[in-house]
Amino acid sequence: MSLNTAHANGGVLIHAGEGIVLFSNNVSVEFHGNEHPAFKGTKQGRMYLTTHRMIFNHKDSRDQLQSFSFPFVTISEVELEQPVFGANFIKGKVRAQPNGNWVGEAKFKLLFKAGGAIDFGQAMLKLAQMASRNGPPRDAPPPYSPPAGTWYAAPPPAYAPPPTGYYGWSPPVHAFPEHPPANSVYMTDMPPPYPGINGYTGYANATAPSAPPGAMGFTQAPMAANDAKAAEAAQSAYFDPSRPQCAYVPPPAYYEAPPTYEDATKKQQ
Repeated sequence: MSLNTAHANGGVLIHAGEGIVLFSNNVSVEFHGNEHPAFKGTKQGRMYLTTHRMIFNHKDSRDQLQSFSFPFVTISEVELEQPVFGANFIKGKVRAQPNGNWVGEAKFKLLFKAGGAIDFGQAMLKLAQMASRNGPPRDAPPPYSPPAGTWYAAPPPAYAPPPTGYYGWSPPVHAFPEHPPANSVYMTDMPPPYPGINGYTGYANATAPSAPPGAMGFTQAPMAANDAKAAEAAQSAYFDPSRPQCAYVPPPAYYEAPPTYEDATKKQQ
């Protein structure tokens, strides 16, 4: 996880090949267990769930914490809380990436004031499970490497969900119908150094070759048998290219309690 590395020009900064899956414009974040001054107080802003991580962008440009990156490989002990009184929330623990502008670990709490915490949390667990099949163990988060070049406005594929979902799974866009504001999503030429749901680049430094703007930049991982079966039975969907902010898909069914983060991200033997 890195501090103040995922924002640019008042918007979010993502890696080449990284895509935004869900977006929420009214989220508060609290950190505990770490004395870094940037973690003090409740933060209000936007939360992005991408193919590789969660990203928080603060709405207050004067705060010491402008952005916070939560790669799946740095998160543990995630729980979805549904208190009798008060709003649902997500809590967990995150570890710092080397060179990520802070050290150690911290506990976090995400509160979705407009609702949707459980949907967001279940989607995050699903994506983390997919990503865990493509990368190394989570006990060694890779170092953060700052972008070597310039950043530019991300093309629409970076924040428009695929019409058939991801390996047959469709994100709960019904719970998060908002779209990132215009001119607020930016991209670098550097691929992520950690795995995502589409594969693992292995790139750990700025000298590695990069994907062209708008390309996925990954070698697709072989689809597991259960994923292939799910893809064949994928739910019907409708996507209107003239309205990239909308993806019409049947809502996913969550009939069972979500697994713990450790169970969800456990690598297949």
